[in-house]
Amino acid sequence: MNKYNETFGIDISKDVFDCYGSVQGHLQFKNEATGFKKFLEILSKDSLVVMEATGYYHYRFAQFLYNQNVIVSVVNPLSVKRFIQMKLAKVKTDKSDAKAICNYGMIHEVPLYSALTDVQSECLQLFRLLDSFIKKRTATKNKLHGEEVMGTPSKCVYRSLNRDKKHLDKEILGIEQKLLSLIKQDQQNQLTLLQSIPGIGLKTALFLIVVTDGFKKFETASQLCSYVGITPTIRESGSSVKGRSRISKVGNRKLRNLVFLCSFNACKHNKACKAIYERIVNKGKSKKLALIAVSNKLLKQSFAIAKSGNPYDETFVSVLGSN
Repeated sequence: MNKYNETFGIDISKDVFDCYGSVQGHLQFKNEATGFKKFLEILSKDSLVVMEATGYYHYRFAQFLYNQNVIVSVVNPLSVKRFIQMKLAKVKTDKSDAKAICNYGMIHEVPLYSALTDVQSECLQLFRLLDSFIKKRTATKNKLHGEEVMGTPSKCVYRSLNRDKKHLDKEILGIEQKLLSLIKQDQQNQLTLLQSIPGIGLKTALFLIVVTDGFKKFETASQLCSYVGITPTIRESGSSVKGRSRISKVGNRKLRNLVFLCSFNACKHNKACKAIYERIVNKGKSKKLALIAVSNKLLKQSFAIAKSGNPYDETFVSVLGSN
């Protein structure tokens, strides 16, 4: 039984957010500060606002509502998608999605949102900015390579691209230093511990600490792995359906990609990860499945080390977080 006076489902896009209230029906507001304030005006006391985890847009709105003492829940988009599929819905619009999220929140016991700290919020914004600059630098490098392959590069274009690359290198270094400075304020020890794991680099360690709130958000390593989405999904049915193993797409995509990239180095230099990789490949399984298993192991090692406060030891077999 829903205990709230009214439940609102929110579907957020770049310019607007569609809202469906269990009492008020469909409404639409601008996805900016003025729209947030207008939405706040229609909320009755003890209302629940449910939205999907969709990146920066949902973080910004959820933070605003939380700071205004509004009860907020941020749910996994895949859970809502499956809920809609179960209802056999044939129409998909922003309006219908908002209504579906509202219905989902009324039927299910949804988790309540816990606001990011100022440091977490700033770090996430810096990570988004870092990704943007890295993509621009990659594009610039590709253009430089293209000029070289052509054999007759324009000196003017070549100098301009080199100048852009140096500028982006400087910006990226500045952001990384700023991130490091923020984390060092209260998580220096944890940062050092995570980097003691062969395969875990500075960027991944920083992001792990930020999104897990120093691993306080999770009680077991399995919860962390599910959150990240590093769990193999195997499609088999009888003797006729033999699908490829793949990563579950539920969870934090950014962190999932970072840890998966770490697995390539870990399967060479991390003793436990190397053993898992070789065992799976020797059984005739795909290398991708082996790398997924290595990624899973890296997260479990990270969880155990962060919780225990002890640095990586390849001879130590951890029991913590194995549930």
